[in-house]
Amino acid sequence: MATVLDSLSVPRAATALSLPTRSHIAPAVSSSLSSFSARGSFPLFKGLKVTARSLGPLIVTSRRATSAGPVVCEAQDTAVQVPAITDANWQSLVLESESPVLVEFWAPWCGPCRMIHPVIDELAKQYAGKIKCYKVNTDESSSIATRYGIRSIPTVIIFKNGEKKDTVIGAVPKSTLTTNIEKFL
Repeated sequence: MATVLDSLSVPRAATALSLPTRSHIAPAVSSSLSSFSARGSFPLFKGLKVTARSLGPLIVTSRRATSAGPVVCEAQDTAVQVPAITDANWQSLVLESESPVLVEFWAPWCGPCRMIHPVIDELAKQYAGKIKCYKVNTDESSSIATRYGIRSIPTVIIFKNGEKKDTVIGAVPKSTLTTNIEKFL
């Protein structure tokens, strides 16, 4: 326990805090803390020391990373970007669509919305060609949200032939959305 506390790093602002008395601390911990209180402050954290190591095409040095070759991101091939819908393109993309449309109503400040984004992205990829997926930012397109009575986000609405068919409110599991989608394919 003493060795753990000897390597403890605390920000400089912690020096103003008073240390507990020895009667409240286990003897092993007390001896380690006495070395801190004798000096009057905790050791200053100076960061991690990084040594130069080869990590494939990327070489890390003590201050910066330099590229030794092209960096390839394999995730770009599998990522699906779900397009955003605005008031201007709502009619043509959702209401006049030949295929079923899944629309997620969200806002950038909404935590549960950020949790469901990857699920919507997966569904867009899984049902590509069968269903169209879009996202509506309720802060930017509030008239659409008002028209469909969106009072809570995230809300997912499935449209077919321009009509609202099903609504799911909240950050739900992928299986729940999949079940609702399957009803309209």
